[in-house]
Amino acid sequence: MDILRILDELQDQAVIKPKQIVGKITYGLNKEEVNSLILRVRASLPKELKEAASTVRESDRIMETAREDAHLTIDYAKKESERLVLEAKDEAERLIQQAKLEQEQMVNSSEILKLSKSQADEIVTRAERDALEIKRGADDYAYRIIEHLGKVVQKTLSSIEDAKVSVEPHRDVSPPKEKLRY
Repeated sequence: MDILRILDELQDQAVIKPKQIVGKITYGLNKEEVNSLILRVRASLPKELKEAASTVRESDRIMETAREDAHLTIDYAKKESERLVLEAKDEAERLIQQAKLEQEQMVNSSEILKLSKSQADEIVTRAERDALEIKRGADDYAYRIIEHLGKVVQKTLSSIEDAKVSVEPHRDVSPPKEKLRY
């Protein structure tokens, strides 16, 4: 029996000739008959259609996994860069405090004062340079993670396109006489 006839029978059972409960205006369906018709519709679906549905489900699962991985990777990269920037700031602050302490200890003599100011400036410059290098490293790390994520998503999209291409030769290109509803 073809799908259209089974669907016509299902329509007869559910819409055109539903069973009436005596004395009331309530309608119901014979569950066993409707279930049997539905099972027959499923059994008469082409193998290619079932394979295409399975491919779509698998593609959806892969995309969802890729999205989750992307979110986790981006979150991790953000946290890692924030941690590195915080460490750089802490190190810079520690170096500045160390420079201030050294400067206070050398204040007694003008020659020592000049030397301490020079060293403090050097330490501050070095701390700022180190902080900038750490930030650049964190930014580079985040960029590499995001670039890797882009490659993963691109491979996933390529797999989906390959799946579509493999299913394409099995599709019936003639226009359908009636739309199938699932």
